[in-house]
Amino acid sequence: MTNAPSTVRVRALYPGSFDPFTPGHMNVVSRARDLFDEVVVLVAVNSVKHPDTDEVQRAAAVRAALPVEWTSVTVAAWSGLTSTYCRDHGIGVILRGVRNTSDLQAECRLAAMNQSLGVPTVFLPAQPDLAAVSSTALRTLGGRG
Repeated sequence: MTNAPSTVRVRALYPGSFDPFTPGHMNVVSRARDLFDEVVVLVAVNSVKHPDTDEVQRAAAVRAALPVEWTSVTVAAWSGLTSTYCRDHGIGVILRGVRNTSDLQAECRLAAMNQSLGVPTVFLPAQPDLAAVSSTALRTLGGRG
């Protein structure tokens, strides 16, 4: 008696303010495509940050930056809790990119909270040549990604 392998589709959510969407963000999405069946880039509202554009405009900019052949990647705008979006849309894991130990410490706190709400987090380390670039640095220098 043989058991046929079951196929479990894993949908990952990559949330962020993406103001702007950087080469590092693009790299995380590109690598995530190899790990997950579907990746949703969630352009979220962060009450601490004050972007020049709203989440709908930023989502449109992210969508425009992604290659059209990346059909397993979708983009959405959201102003609620990330864990609520995951529950409402059947997403099993949150994906976060980390550039350095400071990022990792902050992300671990968020991951613990999201885990307590039923959604685990997977971390992808930044590619070394992209780790120094942040959205804040690009905004400060006048670039938009």
